[in-house]
Amino acid sequence: MTLLLPSADGGSHPYTPRQEPASFNASFAAGRASEGGAPGGGAHEGRAPLASRTVFAAAHVVADPYADTAPGAPAAVDWDATLAFRRHLWSHGLAVAEAMDTAQRGMGLDWAGAAELIRRSAAEAKATGGRIACGAGTDQLPPGTASLDAVRRAYEEQLALVEESGAQAILMASRALAAAARTPDDYLGVYAPLLRQAAGPVVLHWLGPMFDPALEGYWGSQDLDAATETFLQVVAEHPDKVDGVKISLLDAGREIELRRRLPEGVRCYTGDDFHYPELIEGDEQGFSHALLGIFDPLGPLAAQAVRALDTGDTKGFRELLDPTVELARHLFQAPTRFYKTGVVLLAWLAGHQSHFTMVGGLQSARSLPHLARAYELADGLGLFPDPALAEARMKSLLYVYGVHQ
Repeated sequence: MTLLLPSADGGSHPYTPRQEPASFNASFAAGRASEGGAPGGGAHEGRAPLASRTVFAAAHVVADPYADTAPGAPAAVDWDATLAFRRHLWSHGLAVAEAMDTAQRGMGLDWAGAAELIRRSAAEAKATGGRIACGAGTDQLPPGTASLDAVRRAYEEQLALVEESGAQAILMASRALAAAARTPDDYLGVYAPLLRQAAGPVVLHWLGPMFDPALEGYWGSQDLDAATETFLQVVAEHPDKVDGVKISLLDAGREIELRRRLPEGVRCYTGDDFHYPELIEGDEQGFSHALLGIFDPLGPLAAQAVRALDTGDTKGFRELLDPTVELARHLFQAPTRFYKTGVVLLAWLAGHQSHFTMVGGLQSARSLPHLARAYELADGLGLFPDPALAEARMKSLLYVYGVHQ
């Protein structure tokens, strides 16, 4: 059947959905069926962890569509579906980055909800043998400018909860710190004691303002060269407490330059959803590991690509991953912070959840033409294990918007 999809120019165009899933979906589904399993199994059911790169997929949360909520109310989460999606990622050998930007931290998910998410996901990771790292920030602070001491104490509270859950900590960029800090030394003064008291090596996260405008001027300067020096100083002074740095600036050249200056043993985790294939492949001077929101919808395909890299097949790696960049750039187009809407749409179309509803009502954050293009690109890549289900669900969404086939 041909679907009539709305276009960005106000018109429409026909699209013929694929009839069969791509090989990475079909082979995995067949393997699970032969084991008598269901989607969302344990971490090592036929899929060993990836070897040549450490790859975290930042995972979204599934809203409870039946909850009676209102704008600004605490998030209502469907815990069963949310945890099942993490099992899906682990089952392909991926690690999970939890309670991050992709999980709508600060965009529908408050600290109370994030704390519960961390506890539940960390327990699930322990039960299934999956790797997990969780975001620690300062979003329990009330709106307004907090003191630097209050920011540090808020970080400490969240860091303690993450570590008590048994997860690795990711020190997220803090809106409150960006508002309170006046100089680079203010950042050094907050991060240094956090790193000294961390139980194990953490991941430091530099999230650019395209993902969160409130983080403009992070590390004490709007000059990215100056900010980079402060960031690297934090790492250099505590290399034993920094497992790696996650760079989310959508600037491949800056990431490469920065990773070449990291102390030995400190990893660079790319958060660049525009240039990830070449950054993960690397060059003669090194490569980036990955901690990416785009690997939420790309999970099975991304895992297959990195498995090719595990065997030294860089050509096969790029042949699998390069075609996904168009979808990634579409989902993460400006305003970039609303990429979560497309991520959740694709999870619904792929059958990982029963509805297209988001905490905070964020399903309304992208236009119908944007969503239709996301479907078209994802279907073309073979991301849907059941293309017929994806087609039927896309047709139902179009109908709700008044597009009758």
